[in-house]
Amino acid sequence: MTLDADTCYRALRARDGRFDGVFFVGVQTTGIYCRPVCPARTPGRDRCVFFERPALAERAGFRACFRCRPELAPGGAPVDSVPRLVRSAVDRIEAGCLNEGSVDELAASLGVTSRHLRRAMEAEIGLTPVEVAQTRRLSLAKQLLQDTALPLAEIAFAAGFSSVRRFNALFQARFGRPPSALRRENGPGAGGDGIALRLDYRPPLDWGALLGFLAGRAIPGVEVVDGGEYCRAVELGGEVGWIAVRLDADRPALRARVSLSLSSKLMIVVARLRALFDLDAQPAVVAAHLGREPILAELVAQRPGLRVPGAFDGFETAVRAVLGQQVSVRAATTLSGRLAQRFGRQVALDVAGVERLFPTAAELAGAPADEVAAIGIPATRARTIVELARAFAEGRVALSGGAAPEDVIASLVVLPGIGPWTAHYIAMRVLRWPDAFPAGDLAVRKALGVTTVRAAEERAEAWRPWRAYAVLHLWTGLPGGGG
Repeated sequence: MTLDADTCYRALRARDGRFDGVFFVGVQTTGIYCRPVCPARTPGRDRCVFFERPALAERAGFRACFRCRPELAPGGAPVDSVPRLVRSAVDRIEAGCLNEGSVDELAASLGVTSRHLRRAMEAEIGLTPVEVAQTRRLSLAKQLLQDTALPLAEIAFAAGFSSVRRFNALFQARFGRPPSALRRENGPGAGGDGIALRLDYRPPLDWGALLGFLAGRAIPGVEVVDGGEYCRAVELGGEVGWIAVRLDADRPALRARVSLSLSSKLMIVVARLRALFDLDAQPAVVAAHLGREPILAELVAQRPGLRVPGAFDGFETAVRAVLGQQVSVRAATTLSGRLAQRFGRQVALDVAGVERLFPTAAELAGAPADEVAAIGIPATRARTIVELARAFAEGRVALSGGAAPEDVIASLVVLPGIGPWTAHYIAMRVLRWPDAFPAGDLAVRKALGVTTVRAAEERAEAWRPWRAYAVLHLWTGLPGGGG
């Protein structure tokens, strides 16, 4: 993306929320950079320098605003015009892969050399992998200092720093004050029974529809939706805990609470929550495109800010998709609960209704198919689940957000019992592919007034690259929902 300074300045003057996270403004007279929605007095045009990313502003010598807090700005959507290699690398870095691994290991996992990865990232976004990682660590640390009561040493390690001394030195250099000074200025932050996290988004967001979709599919014992809050059990890198998320009534943000046991995994928790709730979407852009289509115009107007629910755990959602084949949403939810009860591990968590972890790919890969079938599914579907688990455990199917959707779909449809509908549903939710389109869906074909997959694909061609959002609009308009 090439920034047009005059357009950016007009958006800044209007404090236009559609541009939040799309660009950042550095003010030359103060040395501070802000989000375009910053409530501070708008600086003169000649004092402004615009940047696509916080790290670019910081490289130029600007420091993050403590009022609008650039570290909380929503990120870019998967459709943004960044080469897939770079987007995959940035996604993994922001989820903390360089906290415990190296650039060489990251590059190898992406199928390139570290030198090639560095050159690609510098050419496309003007930053090295280490610079992206450093900015993400410092941003998370700043957020935890302002919003939580965690001790400084715990914040350092939670943000991915290997030592408190290194954390203090980098924080001082980047923000012009030590972490302890920021803590004194802002107070101790929120305490309570978990770590408080604020997750900003670009409004509008149809929280009711999003929560309703997840509620209908919540796996008994693993997830629960109650009183406007989504809760679930989590295991990351051997650490077990819980998360709870609700809407912030005062600003365009969600409020998450994360159990203290997951403090060392906060980067990946934040990344997965943003994916689950589709918080980096640009709803105005999607609505402007889909609203031109006669069959969608009324639905788009009725549901501004409708999001495509993602997945906190890709394998879990993929199995849930297989269980949903040819049965109702309610029946698939019941079956998912039985699978978790039979093969998942029970955990002691202080959250009502959350008491079990969904089985991992390794656990299901070793399960006899007849035992899987005993939850009440056909033997062929049980074999599909076991084969999916084996493919995932062996790396033949990569359900990471940075994976190429076409490649993942191709690796899924070769498995017995997985067809295009299931593969596209997984791509839509797990890979966050905004153009995924389960053309074989009966409800979609009925809404389009066609009977064949090819006809549905032809009718939906004009919806590209937002076909997944169009499908959600059609499903949300159904009495029982879809998917």
